[in-house]
Amino acid sequence: MTIKQKLLKFFYPLVIKTSEVKNINAKVLENRNNIKPKTSVYDIPFELNNGEIETLAAFKNKKILIVNTASSCGYTNQYEGLERLFEEHADKLELIGFPSNNFKEQEKGNDEEIAQFCKINYGVTFPLAKKSVVIKNADQNKIFEWLSNKEENGWLNEAPTWNFCKYLINEEGMLTHFFEAAIEPLGAEIIIAIKS
Repeated sequence: MTIKQKLLKFFYPLVIKTSEVKNINAKVLENRNNIKPKTSVYDIPFELNNGEIETLAAFKNKKILIVNTASSCGYTNQYEGLERLFEEHADKLELIGFPSNNFKEQEKGNDEEIAQFCKINYGVTFPLAKKSVVIKNADQNKIFEWLSNKEENGWLNEAPTWNFCKYLINEEGMLTHFFEAAIEPLGAEIIIAIKS
């Protein structure tokens, strides 16, 4: 862990408190009308950080939490909560991290370095995708294209606004929630959504 990463980890409680007080990166959007997707998320291929090609079809009948991540962000300490969430709800939840360098160059490492950082510093065992683009542009990862395009997912046009935004897909492949970065992985909003 670099000095910057150690400082970010130390100041994480202050980052969260500031986000709460100022209502920064704290938006929660919910598919209250249960709008079904126009295209299936299960058929979209994506690459894991080890080079294997996967689809979300492997995780049918489980909820799926997709998170865009970064190793040098004020929210990086959320890896710890994400791992706990993954372990505590393994019977009903799959979690996939999508490392991205889209916000102020906070993910400069390559896929191997990112995986090593996550494992050594946070004990991450959930799958990590290949480092990719999550914001809307021509290079956007196809999973995030689906997540942020209501013409595909049925209702949401929200691309990640910062690192550690979270998208929840239910057991039938319907996008149910978007949680902005400051919503902690073990926060009540996420736990309630997973248990519903």
